[in-house]
Amino acid sequence: MTNDTATEMPGSRATFAAGCFWGVEETFLRQPGVLATRVGYTGGHAPQPTYHEVCQDTTGHAEAVEVVFDPAQVSYEDLLAVFWACHDPTQVNRQGPDIGSQYRSAVFVHDAEQEALARASLAREVPRHRRPIATQIVRVGPFWMAEAYHQQYLRRYRPGAAACGVCG
Repeated sequence: MTNDTATEMPGSRATFAAGCFWGVEETFLRQPGVLATRVGYTGGHAPQPTYHEVCQDTTGHAEAVEVVFDPAQVSYEDLLAVFWACHDPTQVNRQGPDIGSQYRSAVFVHDAEQEALARASLAREVPRHRRPIATQIVRVGPFWMAEAYHQQYLRRYRPGAAACGVCG
């Protein structure tokens, strides 16, 4: 699967999973310095998964958002703050009404610097919650772009609406 915007756009990349990708994408699109996004699937074992396969919770993939950003306008730490604020990182394999490992909370890091920043951010986040944080911090693997109708879904089909009670 190809992407018309994110893979061709210069900039740094960050990848986050925080539940239903529609609301997560919309949240990041609102951030100054975010140049592009694409929603898709990562962290699993099946090549080229479809939405239907991922929703069956058998591929191991998470619904995720790849964010292309200009580090001169927004830092990776700022994007991490948005990530933590837009969902409940203490929920295991769910967000809002959506249940399954595809809705898990995860920061998919692209390099050692992102990993160090994500782990430091996680450590600062722990005292803010009464329950343990379930968020995974793992190296990003192949990112499979979701079907075209999922891209910027809320902007195209439900302007102003939140999705799944998460982010958005």
